[in-house]
Amino acid sequence: MDFALPEELQMLQDTVRKFVDQELIPVEMECRDGVTLKPEYRERFESKTREMGLWMLDVPEEFGGAGLNLLAQVIIWAEVARSVAIPSRGRSIFGPEVRPVLYAMNEEQKDRYLYPLLRDEKRACFAQTEPDAGSDPGSMRTRAVRDGDEYVINGVKRFITEADEADFAQVMVATDPEKGSHGGISCILVDMDNPGVKITAKYKTMMGYEPCEIVFDDCRVPAANMIGEEGEGFKLGQKWLGIGRLKHGGRAIGVARRAIEMGAAYAKQRVTFGRPLADRQAISFKLADSYTELHAATLMVYHAAWKYDQGEDMRNEGYMVKVFADEMSFRVVDRVLQIHGGVGLTTDLPIELWFRDQRSRLITEGASEVMRMVIARHVLREFGN
Repeated sequence: MDFALPEELQMLQDTVRKFVDQELIPVEMECRDGVTLKPEYRERFESKTREMGLWMLDVPEEFGGAGLNLLAQVIIWAEVARSVAIPSRGRSIFGPEVRPVLYAMNEEQKDRYLYPLLRDEKRACFAQTEPDAGSDPGSMRTRAVRDGDEYVINGVKRFITEADEADFAQVMVATDPEKGSHGGISCILVDMDNPGVKITAKYKTMMGYEPCEIVFDDCRVPAANMIGEEGEGFKLGQKWLGIGRLKHGGRAIGVARRAIEMGAAYAKQRVTFGRPLADRQAISFKLADSYTELHAATLMVYHAAWKYDQGEDMRNEGYMVKVFADEMSFRVVDRVLQIHGGVGLTTDLPIELWFRDQRSRLITEGASEVMRMVIARHVLREFGN
């Protein structure tokens, strides 16, 4: 067993850390307009990631990307998350956002959707969550009914990130409701300018983001827009969601590390009643607990990414990473906010932003309770005899 990162990944980590320390952190409190990266900073940061060879880091080499494995991606996500310069949702600074489900397209679909996306000529969104089917996709009500050479879609999708800026959506639909997530869900491409598509609401959230509600009203889509076969959508979507759980883990590591760095520095600097905060167990133990939990989460995330890169099933590890790392990072941020006292509540520091954003992650992309439910099923199946 070797727990050290390979030399090339250590070099990658060092390179990205220097980029974050030198380019992102110094301007992190001025480079955003709300949750949007200002154009001049986006151009500057994206130019740097191109120079570092990290453009489209998660896109396979056959499609012109860097083709980095999942462990390398986790390392990059963790380092970039140390700064609040880059919005935590939506487009990053590493090129177009490409969901793995798009690689399952046939050649005609790739010409119409994937390649324009890679060339930055189109933008996409992923539409799965519904008002009554958030963490339970098997109960989704958005239906797609075959009618000759078309599918007719009716239903509502809610909390869809950047739907208002997308040219097309990857829509999860029920094609056989009785089968649910076991062969009854399909993925179909829908152009956002389709007359049967309407964005009916934008929700203001505590994180600052405004996800959308999309209504499909007798939306007619060519049957040729189906990705893969009918009933394969859930399987395709789960591949992306599995990687997404590791992305949550990577982000949690980065946020927690920077928060601990800030908490330790402030504890040594701040003097109360004649002594620095660092001399008080009430403060130093918060840092000790945080550091211990960060170490545990890091091992979990690295192990899950390694399993994926070996071609092994890491679904259970992904569930555990999602619940443990997200909750860990929120606890750490909460402790560090407490260490900073009143100044931690101000918008002069990134702590309050982390507090809101990391809290949201206990709900988004799979609530903690759902992760525990799935983990419990595995435990009872494996150890219940």
